[in-house]
Amino acid sequence: MQESEKQARHHGRSHCGSALMLRIHSGNSIPCGQLSKKHARSLPLLLCITLLIPLTVTTSLSQKPAQSVDSSARIEFQKATKLAQQGDRIGALSLTRALLDRYPHFVPALTLQGSLLEQSGQSSEAWRMYQQALSDAPNSAELLLTMGIHLLLGGQNDHAIILLRRRLRLLPMDGDTLFYLAQAYHLNGDDQLALQSIRNCLRVETDNASVWQKYGEILSSSGDNTAAVHWLLRARKLDSTLELIDYDIAVASFYDMDLPSALKYAASAADDHPTDLHILALYAAVALKLSQWQDAKAIFERILAVKSDDGTALLGLGECELELRNYQSSISILSHLLQVDPTRIAAHFFLARAFRGVGRMGEAQQETDLHNMMMQQISSAPLRQDAERKKAIWDQTRLLLTEHHESDALRLAREKPSGPSATRGNVYVFIGAVYLSMRNIEDAIRNLNFALTTEPTARGAHSYEGIIDILQGDLGKAEKDFQAELAHDPNNRLARAGLGEVRYRQERWSDAVNQLTQSKTTTPRFLYMLCDSYFRLGEVKSANASAKILAAYARSEPRILEGLIDLLERNGQLTLAQQLSLRPVP
Repeated sequence: MQESEKQARHHGRSHCGSALMLRIHSGNSIPCGQLSKKHARSLPLLLCITLLIPLTVTTSLSQKPAQSVDSSARIEFQKATKLAQQGDRIGALSLTRALLDRYPHFVPALTLQGSLLEQSGQSSEAWRMYQQALSDAPNSAELLLTMGIHLLLGGQNDHAIILLRRRLRLLPMDGDTLFYLAQAYHLNGDDQLALQSIRNCLRVETDNASVWQKYGEILSSSGDNTAAVHWLLRARKLDSTLELIDYDIAVASFYDMDLPSALKYAASAADDHPTDLHILALYAAVALKLSQWQDAKAIFERILAVKSDDGTALLGLGECELELRNYQSSISILSHLLQVDPTRIAAHFFLARAFRGVGRMGEAQQETDLHNMMMQQISSAPLRQDAERKKAIWDQTRLLLTEHHESDALRLAREKPSGPSATRGNVYVFIGAVYLSMRNIEDAIRNLNFALTTEPTARGAHSYEGIIDILQGDLGKAEKDFQAELAHDPNNRLARAGLGEVRYRQERWSDAVNQLTQSKTTTPRFLYMLCDSYFRLGEVKSANASAKILAAYARSEPRILEGLIDLLERNGQLTLAQQLSLRPVP
């Protein structure tokens, strides 16, 4: 392997493996003390080009080309490659185009032109060239690697895994393949396969600091932070210049509850990357956890100087001001945060404390009540990471169904780790639910009925059929379907909320409130029914609290928010309507 390849691989690995997005999650017991890892940043685009240019000379020409070319064409290709290495992209493109006019299936020229087009920002054309090249040379190991990396860049992790696994069959225990395959599995949320792949990579490249760093990152993501710190410190000792190694160590140390070490390495990472908001967020979170309020405040202010409406930083700054007894400042910051992001539940907790600090006890109690209600509603909600994974497979399935590929959608739902549970009936429930979201009632009913025929207790089938019944105006059948769901799954939130909608439409307001509150729903249309039911029962205080919760969860649904404002105004709650309105306050 050429030295330039080693440098490119090392740079690409350390960069993509280290830079993890972090966000502070707040609750009432540990307000800003936990961090959640998200996907690593993309591999650098330059890596694709750096890999391709030397490899087209050293590898592609040594293989039997897909199309026979004469010696003059090979000479022209070598000239194009030399121009590309010297930075003359226009000259290199001109030569490769001329070559491809004569030999449209000349794989080395297709590959080089793809890299040059990609470097020029013509990604779609570059991708077309890569695909043509791989079609003509399906066993080209270097093309498989390049396209696998390209797919990772575009977030197409499943397709990247397919190509990288094909390369691994051609080159068993290849270090590059194992490394990027580990990255693809990690980005896909499958840390067990990622660990298996990176451990195999460790067996091949026993003294590669970038591999050690990646191993530490995946260990931390999988929850083994003690081992993660061990490998990350080893990597740092071997090569202290690894990109974002101090940040990785700080993250793993934080999860391992070694806060002094987390603070040390977060401070070092922040010194090296003073404008990286993810690093500053981690640094601030550690300082906050150690009750270093003044230091944390300064870091949050640095973040807000770059991103003025960053919700996490506003929450952290509001907490710091509260702990420093700057109550009025805390009230101002937290009130602004709730205008920016009404879903920040912890802001209500801190705001209640700040109001008590200035003696505004009535407002403090309102914020406490609102916080408690919202906490009860999210207590049985899925974890954010699980919800994001389920949304991803939902979106993929919807796309397949839109394109009339139901069999592919069923296969995806069965095979995807983040998809529905493995029973046959539940898979068809999932497909039926997606069809329902598309307002394709006929296909939704077909799949839901098949699910119940296959598995009479398939979770959610009766609930979705109940929703269809409501859409078709049959409240009696809807009630029977929801009751059937609750008979074998009493905690089913959708069935409970659906039954609440039936009671609402029947104008049985008290029963509607009972069912909807039991469902702990966060769905805006159900929350609107709850709010309206409270008003009709004359329970204005509960209605107003429900309105605030609804405003938090409906911030991306302007039509529901407009309906809420109208509901408040019709019930004489003009001040609250103005506070929650999207219109600026005069």
